[in-house]
Amino acid sequence: MEFSSFLTSLGTSFVIFIVLMLLFAWLSTKPGNAVVYYPNRILKGLEPCEGGSRTRNPFAWIREAFSSTEQDVINMSGVDTAVYFVFLSTVLGILVLSGIVLLPVLLPVASTDDGLRKNGNTTTSKGTFNDLDKLSMANIEEKSPKLWAFLIAVYWVSVVTYVLSWKAYKHVSALRANALMSPEVRPEQFAVLVRDLPEVAPGQTRKDQVDSYFRSIYPDTFYRSLVVTNNKKVDKIWGELEGYKKKLARAEAISEGSSTRPTNKTGFLGLCGKQVDSIEYYNEKIKELTKKLEAEQKVTLREKQLGSALVFFTNRVTATLAAQSLHAQMVNKWMVTEAPEPRQLVWSNLTIKFFERIVRQYIIYFVVFLTIVFYIIPIGFISAITTLENLRKLLPFLKPIIDRAEIKTVLEAYLPQLALIVFLALLPMFLLFLSKMEGIPSGSHVIRAASGKYFYFSVLNVFIGVTIGGTLFRTMKSIEEDPNSLVPLLAKSLPVNATFFLTFVALKFFVGYGLELSRIVPLIIYHLKRKYLCKTEAEIREAWCPGDISYATRVPNDMLVITIVLCYSVIAPVIIPFGVLYFALGWLVLRNQALKVYVPAYESYGRMWPHMHNRIMGSLLLYQVTMFGYFGVSQFSYTPILILLPILSLIFSYVCRKKFYNAFCHTALEVASQELKQTPNMEQIFRSYVPPSLISEKQEEDGQFEDALSRVSRTGSSV
Repeated sequence: MEFSSFLTSLGTSFVIFIVLMLLFAWLSTKPGNAVVYYPNRILKGLEPCEGGSRTRNPFAWIREAFSSTEQDVINMSGVDTAVYFVFLSTVLGILVLSGIVLLPVLLPVASTDDGLRKNGNTTTSKGTFNDLDKLSMANIEEKSPKLWAFLIAVYWVSVVTYVLSWKAYKHVSALRANALMSPEVRPEQFAVLVRDLPEVAPGQTRKDQVDSYFRSIYPDTFYRSLVVTNNKKVDKIWGELEGYKKKLARAEAISEGSSTRPTNKTGFLGLCGKQVDSIEYYNEKIKELTKKLEAEQKVTLREKQLGSALVFFTNRVTATLAAQSLHAQMVNKWMVTEAPEPRQLVWSNLTIKFFERIVRQYIIYFVVFLTIVFYIIPIGFISAITTLENLRKLLPFLKPIIDRAEIKTVLEAYLPQLALIVFLALLPMFLLFLSKMEGIPSGSHVIRAASGKYFYFSVLNVFIGVTIGGTLFRTMKSIEEDPNSLVPLLAKSLPVNATFFLTFVALKFFVGYGLELSRIVPLIIYHLKRKYLCKTEAEIREAWCPGDISYATRVPNDMLVITIVLCYSVIAPVIIPFGVLYFALGWLVLRNQALKVYVPAYESYGRMWPHMHNRIMGSLLLYQVTMFGYFGVSQFSYTPILILLPILSLIFSYVCRKKFYNAFCHTALEVASQELKQTPNMEQIFRSYVPPSLISEKQEEDGQFEDALSRVSRTGSSV
């Protein structure tokens, strides 16, 4: 990449961000756009703009983001979001403290050497990027004593990471404990999930089995159980019923706005069949499906009970003890764990047996491995062919277009990075599907699992794949002539690829966060839906509902950036300011979004943090191994000193896991034993876990009967 192309990419990305930020400042003050830019505040009954002013300073959002406290974030978006900002702050601190030392020390050391000229190296075509290359380790001669400065810098970055990661782990542990000690009643603290139920004895129902088992162990605090049922058929009927209710509301809204009653055809997709009055037709279908649903609910609750259940206790200390206790001699029977939030339950996974879950897990790991291996081929190919030099060779007919100065500059600035970003966007949904197929019982755990897969994928394919792919494509002839030169060539390619990653990071934070802040795409979609599709208030609300912060893709993308910046922090220190800008801008923009836009889909009380910490340690370990290899290729005699760092990282990770991790897997009893400010309504807690398709007021009116939801069973009554 030529220096002009790099400046073009950086400059245009910055201009795009400024334009998008000004667009946000203008659009967010329009009354009709408030539901797009302030949905979280609106749902909580607050004024969209703080102070209520529609003519406020266009940069007021920056002051509001900076002045907000951690408690403000927790109040608006929950503990998980606050923990995410701890992650951003920690990584930002690592890069700032690293840059304070590395930039003023390493840049002068590198620029005063003459390794590039003496080795006859030009790291890019025509050597036009040499001014920037002189600020990297590529300009240090082999065996030079100046390498000592870079070796000490590797230790400095590692020590800073250890210290800040430790402080962050302690802080997040305190956040989690404080949230769980809250005097507010939370349903999941009074329930446990029981899986792998043994076969039912003759003459006994599944409900009898669960009730008698837990009543015998916890006679004073057992409340009742909810046996998981096969809800496929009842869910289908309930879905159809809800669909017709929405259609009826829409037809009534259309009827109120016009003098004629709406009609529709009863055939396939409303395109054929008999023409009927919509309101009358939908009312008839609702009555028909309501009766059908009630009948199916009774059948499901009585005859379709499966091998897992939710058990409720009147005391959250008992629920905590039960979730951490071994209830059966065999590990594949009566497995009890903490219950997820009601909205997090993945009902289809609750009844998957113990050994089947293990088999599924290994199969999914193998599929992910194959995905990584096969994806690295097209990504490496893309990174290779999207350079202009290689495009000229592969597609000679494009030469007249590519060689035009203005087109060449733009293509060099954006083509490789955009191709990579688009290619990566195709992956997250597939990884979420794979994670769900493992048999994981909660939505937040599915997100964590998908995030981990995406991290390994992005690091192995983007960081390593781009480096290796681009190098192999450029140096294929040299490797054919001398196969032993592969390792040195790969090592020497690291400073070359730094320019690609500089542009990649800049594109992500300027353009990516500009689009995030301006919300242009959601704004356009909302107004199109409202004008042409939405007829009822429910449809309008659904059109602007923002969703959550999408940790499954956001966290791995951040991890990829920290991996890139760490690995190049000593090799090419000029990348550090770009990493600082990425996380600083991310903290600022996402702070605004967390306070005003995104609505959490779940709350796991910081359960994501151990995974974040492990990925930071993984990035640090990769950085240390990379530097060890690079110093070795530089033939520096004191390279073995770096062997200590990976060992320290493994020890540090082990100590953190032993000290902190168990409190994230389970709730400590000293936390669960805190007093509540009110007596829990156990019936309300129980009802919060009942699937919507099984809720029926008529069942209560008809009296109690023995089924998956009943309060009594033949073995006796419960509290």
